[in-house]
Amino acid sequence: MFTRRSFLGYGAALTGAAVLHPVVAAAESHSTMSDVFKSANGEVVIHPVSHASFVMETPNGVIYADPVGGAALYEAFPAPELILITHHHGDHFDPETLSAINTEATRLIANPTVFDQLPEALKSKTISLSNGDSGEGLDMQIEAIPAYNLTEERLQYHPKGRDNGYLFNVDGLRVYIAGDTEAIPEMRALDNVDIAFLPMNLPYTMDEKQASSAVEDFAPKVVYPYHYKGSDPELFAQLVAETDAGSDVRMGAWYGSST
Repeated sequence: MFTRRSFLGYGAALTGAAVLHPVVAAAESHSTMSDVFKSANGEVVIHPVSHASFVMETPNGVIYADPVGGAALYEAFPAPELILITHHHGDHFDPETLSAINTEATRLIANPTVFDQLPEALKSKTISLSNGDSGEGLDMQIEAIPAYNLTEERLQYHPKGRDNGYLFNVDGLRVYIAGDTEAIPEMRALDNVDIAFLPMNLPYTMDEKQASSAVEDFAPKVVYPYHYKGSDPELFAQLVAETDAGSDVRMGAWYGSST
């Protein structure tokens, strides 16, 4: 059952065990649709913004993933307390946007390539994580999961060992942000993931079939196709439904309207 409501001032925290309970919310001053999930001590609210960028409001604090496109895109949202940057490509990393949305309370986590390109004012606020490393942000342990291409003709886009995905537990919900990657063994080996974000666009990441085969292996409770410009998220959802994963495919308004 879906209930429509504004994400602005969405109410007091709830109590109880972490249970996935989605509620659709509409931002009065923003065009995206947002999902709300019950967590152990409140709610985790996911706001798709654009392509690979989204905002998560959590009981631990506000998280931005790969914010790009200028500060105006984020004016409707609370300021970031933690920013996760997967890699240095322009649709994931924009120093001007980062500087504009940065506040005194903002901290960042990035891979080493991004860290080297950050303005000096942001480097002192940033933890650099290589594949397999973990760091703390908002009282959470955040693990840098590898993100890379497997297919020979795509290896130049995201070579193994450079770019990150991120895995963390926020208030009882285990979240996986894949970044730009194919269905690598490290992804397929994940377990107990509550919410996952998977890219699918060729030639840079993977197609709908490869992404659905990964979902079949690690079976997240909820999966968002994102970073899918030129791909068919409805086909992905159909393919996932044909597996035994039991995953709930969510469509976010990454490109202006909910698919």
